[in-house]
Amino acid sequence: NSRVVAFLFLGFSSGLPFGVVEEPLTAWLAESGVTKTAIGLFALVSLPYSLKFAWAPFMDHLTLPVLTKAFGRRRSWALVTQLALLGAVLGLGLTKPAESLWWTAVFALIVTFASASQDIVIDAYRVELLNEEQLAAGAATATFGWRLGQVGSGAAGLILADIFPWSWVYIGMASLVFVGIIAILL
Repeated sequence: NSRVVAFLFLGFSSGLPFGVVEEPLTAWLAESGVTKTAIGLFALVSLPYSLKFAWAPFMDHLTLPVLTKAFGRRRSWALVTQLALLGAVLGLGLTKPAESLWWTAVFALIVTFASASQDIVIDAYRVELLNEEQLAAGAATATFGWRLGQVGSGAAGLILADIFPWSWVYIGMASLVFVGIIAILL
């Protein structure tokens, strides 16, 4: 079913930011000479994943005036979170951790907040879009896509960092956000 397959790509889009702020960011911080204590504190940027229950009801009920008319409530929120992710990953890649660690942390936090928000929307969209007999396949497909996005972005980021500067690596990872944007538009 094409609807179930779509969640492979949306799952990829959900897992991608998690991979971006895990292994590649840690390696970049270490390479930039950031202390191990500061690197350890970067684990706090993952807090939005645990707290997304706090703003999920707002995203569930609030509409986005122009976008909701054009795309519907779930798809409009998905597009907004994906565009925020695109900008935040690009912004993260343009920081210089050795010089401005706070800006790196701010952009990493924006990435995780937008990612957690995207997770809320994609999960709700999956439940609304799929028939009851498709829900299990949709959840499995989305989870598989999530793992591909998370592991793929983490591994690709580390591999590419041996060849290219970190800013280019993050530009490349940001471009992968288009997978989710295209999937939600289709």
